[in-house]
Amino acid sequence: MRLFLALELDAATAEALYFAIAPLRALEPGLAWMPATKLHLTIKFLGDADEGRVSGLVAAASLVAATHRPFGMRLGGVGAFPNFRRPRIVWLGVESEPRLELLHHDLELACMERGYEVEGRPFRPHVTLARVREQLPAERVRVLARAARRIAFFATENVDRLTLFDGATGTSAPTGARYRRLHAATLGGR
Repeated sequence: MRLFLALELDAATAEALYFAIAPLRALEPGLAWMPATKLHLTIKFLGDADEGRVSGLVAAASLVAATHRPFGMRLGGVGAFPNFRRPRIVWLGVESEPRLELLHHDLELACMERGYEVEGRPFRPHVTLARVREQLPAERVRVLARAARRIAFFATENVDRLTLFDGATGTSAPTGARYRRLHAATLGGR
């Protein structure tokens, strides 16, 4: 299993986002674009684990979720990691939100107590739109960066649950790994 904790996007938001970035997909169809059904914000990537670790992660997610109230997060702006000069990931930005930062922090601690390493990099919340498999020529990158600046997608997403996923790889599906929802913990313990 390849586990991660994430915030799922509402289906209507995910569809609207997928439609909004159609010009980028048309411009660079060779990138590994995420289908609308897989768009999410990863809070904590846990990596490879056996099935025996799932119950502890379910308990951790439920405990953390119960201590956080639902909140809104603002989405907008397309960028790239590490940048648009050498893109590896094309992403949709997530506005800084103290409640999101605190949720991430509490999950890091809960996962650390269960033997997972704390992420060494700063938390940069984003929704992955595409992965760049091979470095693009400089001119194509410039064209993609200009097109990304023209994407006018903004939304406020209601965050009311935290989901544990198995993102198993090794599938021959054209959309990459399959995502299997293992548990959804409701924020506020509702």
